[in-house]
Amino acid sequence: MSRRTKIIVTLGPATQDEDTIGRLIDLGANVFRLNMSHAKHAWAAEMTRLVRRQASDRGVHVAVLFDLTGPSIRTGEVEKPYQLAIGDLVEFRREGTKPTIPISTTVNYAGMMDDVSEGSTLVVDNGTLLMQIQSRQDDRIICECKNAGELGSRRHINLPGTRLNLPAMTDKDRNDLALAIECEADYIAGSFVRDAAHVHEIRRAIEALEGTAQVVAKIEDQEAVRNIDAIIQASDVIMIARGDLGIEVAFEELPLLQRRIVKRCHELSRRVIVATQLLESMIQNPTPTRAEVTDCSNAVYEEADALMLSGETSVGKHPLRCVDALIRIASRIERSGGMGYGQGVLLREERQKTARAAVTLVDSMPDARLVVLTRRGVLANHTAMLRPRTREFYAFTPSEIVCRQLAISRNVRALRLPFAASIDETIKRAAALLIERGHITPGTPMVIVSDILSDHIAANSIILHHA
Repeated sequence: MSRRTKIIVTLGPATQDEDTIGRLIDLGANVFRLNMSHAKHAWAAEMTRLVRRQASDRGVHVAVLFDLTGPSIRTGEVEKPYQLAIGDLVEFRREGTKPTIPISTTVNYAGMMDDVSEGSTLVVDNGTLLMQIQSRQDDRIICECKNAGELGSRRHINLPGTRLNLPAMTDKDRNDLALAIECEADYIAGSFVRDAAHVHEIRRAIEALEGTAQVVAKIEDQEAVRNIDAIIQASDVIMIARGDLGIEVAFEELPLLQRRIVKRCHELSRRVIVATQLLESMIQNPTPTRAEVTDCSNAVYEEADALMLSGETSVGKHPLRCVDALIRIASRIERSGGMGYGQGVLLREERQKTARAAVTLVDSMPDARLVVLTRRGVLANHTAMLRPRTREFYAFTPSEIVCRQLAISRNVRALRLPFAASIDETIKRAAALLIERGHITPGTPMVIVSDILSDHIAANSIILHHA
C-alpha cells in the first residue's frame, strides 16, 4: 500500500450491490460506513455481510462503521412543501399542538422552546433556509425567514451557538447500536457529541452489550469545539463532520477549526477523520471541481488519518470515480510531504517514547521497513501518530478484530499473525510472511517495535532485524 491516507466509503443505493462493494475494495476503500439516519436494520446487516465476504475473498482487512443518527432536531411532516419568501413567518411547534399561523410545522424535540432565545438564528436543511427567532412561547416559536426557499418534511434544524439539552443517545440510537454490536461493527460513530460525558455514555452502552467497537466522536457544533480536548481524550477516533460544523460556525472559520482539531488530535495521539462534501460536485459530475481537489489536498497535507465520502458514494452517479479521484489526490499530495504535526505528539507514556525512538531509527534508514507487534493495536496507533516517513509500515496482531480496527490508522497495513511463545520466533514468522507476500526480500532491514508478552515479561522493545 503506497498510499498512507485511508479512505472511508459510505454505502447506499449507488453502491449496495456486492460486485460494486468488491470493486470499491479493489480500488482501495479501507472502511465502509453505514449511515443509520437512512438505513433499515435488515439492509445494514446485509451490507455488513457483503463487506465481510468481499474482504475475506480478497484476504484484506476492511472495517465497518455504524454511524448513529444522534439527537438531531427535525421538522415534522407537511402536506406539501412550503414555498417561502423573505419576511415570511414560520411556526415551529411541539408535536400534538395546533398551528396558529398559515406556515407551521412540528419539531421532534419538545425541549427546543426552552433552549432557544428570541433574536437567535435558526438554520433549516443544512443552510438552505436562514431564519431569526422573533417570539418564543412554551409550546412554539415564530421565526422570520431571511431568504427565499422551500420547507419540506423532516428537514434538519441547526441552532448555532445555542446550548441544547439533548440526550447523548436516543431510543433509536440504542436500537441501532444493538444491531451494530450484533453485526460485530468495528467502529460506532456518535453524532452531535458535545462533551466527554456523551462519549463515555456511548462506550458504556457498547460495553454493556459486550461489543468491541471503537468510538468515533463526530464534532458538529460549537459546544463540541469548546470541549475538544476532553472529547479527544475520551474517544478512539475524532471525525470533523464539516456539514453541521460549517453551519454552526462562521464559514470562514471552518478551515482554521479543521486544522486546529487535526493538530490537537496529533498532539493527544488520537486518529482523526475529515468528512463531508469532499467531492460533493461528483454526486452529479464525473470529475471534481478544482476547489474540491484543493480541499482534499489540504486534508491530506494536514496528515489526517482518513478522508470520508458520504453522498458521493451513497447516492452519487460516479461512486467508483470518486474513490479513484480521492486516491489519486492523496497519493500525489503525500509525495510532497505534510504539515509535520507528528513531531508535536505529547509523549506521556513509555510506549510512546519507545515508538518515537523506533520511528527516528527507521526514518534514518532509507531501505528499512517499520514493523509493530501489537495485541490490541495501541502501540501501532501510537507509532502511526508520529507519522513515520516510510511507506512500508506493517502491524502484526493475532486478532482479526484489531486488524480491522487499524483500517482507519494512517499508513498502517495490518496483518494477522499468531504470536509464538518467544518474540524471536514471532519476528521470524513476521519476516517470513512479508517475504512470502512479496512485501520485502531476504536481507531487508526491519525496525521492529513491540510491547507484547515474551517469556512472561511485558517489555517495550526495539529490535533491528534483517529478514
